[in-house]
Amino acid sequence: MAVLDELLRALTSGRISVIDLTAPLTSDVPVLQLPEPFANTIGFSLEEISRFDDRGPAWYWNNIHTGEHTGTHFDAPVHWITGRDGLDVASVPPRQMIGPAAVLDCSAQVAEDPDFLLETEHIREWESAHGPLPEGGWLLVRTGWDARSGDQAEFLNADDSGSHTPGISPDCARWLAEESALIGIGVETVGTDAGMAPTFEPAFPCHSLLLGAGKYGLTQLQNLALLPPTGAVLIAAPLPIVNGSGSPTRVLALIEQD
Repeated sequence: MAVLDELLRALTSGRISVIDLTAPLTSDVPVLQLPEPFANTIGFSLEEISRFDDRGPAWYWNNIHTGEHTGTHFDAPVHWITGRDGLDVASVPPRQMIGPAAVLDCSAQVAEDPDFLLETEHIREWESAHGPLPEGGWLLVRTGWDARSGDQAEFLNADDSGSHTPGISPDCARWLAEESALIGIGVETVGTDAGMAPTFEPAFPCHSLLLGAGKYGLTQLQNLALLPPTGAVLIAAPLPIVNGSGSPTRVLALIEQD
C-alpha cells in the first residue's frame, strides 16, 4: 500500500494536481449535426422528478436525456462499422481507463487555418523533442478549439461546403492506428475527425481506422493548455453501458507540480 499512500499524500499536499478536462454537461453543450438523410443524436437535458415539493418533500432528482456521443464523451470500437465486432463501452477493461498522456500543441497552426490537419511529420517533430508516444497511452491534440465550446455555431464552424474544424489526416490516422502503441486519441472538437473528414479517403479516418484497430476516442476535451507535453496521467471513466457505442465521460488528468 506504500505506493497508494504516497499518491494520497501527494494529492493532499498539492504535489499532484487534478485537472478536469471535461466540458460541463448542459443543454447548451454543442452536438454533432449530420446532414440529411442521416439521423442525429439528441442533446442533453434534465427532466425534474421532484425538488423538495409534494412530488418528493425531502429530495431532489432528475431524469437525464442524452445521446451517448454528447459533450465530452468516449468512443468505443463498436461505434464504427470497422469495429462492429469490437468492444462496447461496458467491455472496456478498467485498466485501460488510466494511462499516460502526450499533449501535442497545434493551436498556433489552427489559429491560422481552422482546417489544419495533424500529419505524421508533426508527431515525429514532437517525438524528437519529447521522446516516443507513450505505450498504452493517449495522444491529446491541443487546438484551442475548446474556446469555442460555448457557442454551437462557432464550435461546428460550418458553411455551405461543410464544417471547418481541425483534425488528423488520413495518413496520420492510419499511422496512429497501425504503427503507434497508443490506446487512443483525444481532441477538443465535436468528434475525433476533422470537419471535412466526410470528403477524405477513407471517410472519417480516425473513426474508421482507430476504432477499427480496437483503439478509443475522447472528444470535446477542455483545459489541455494546462497540461505538460509529457508526464500527465489521464483518467477516463465512461459509464458501463451494455451494448453502448460510447458514453459521456468525466476525464481527469493528474500532473506533478514542481
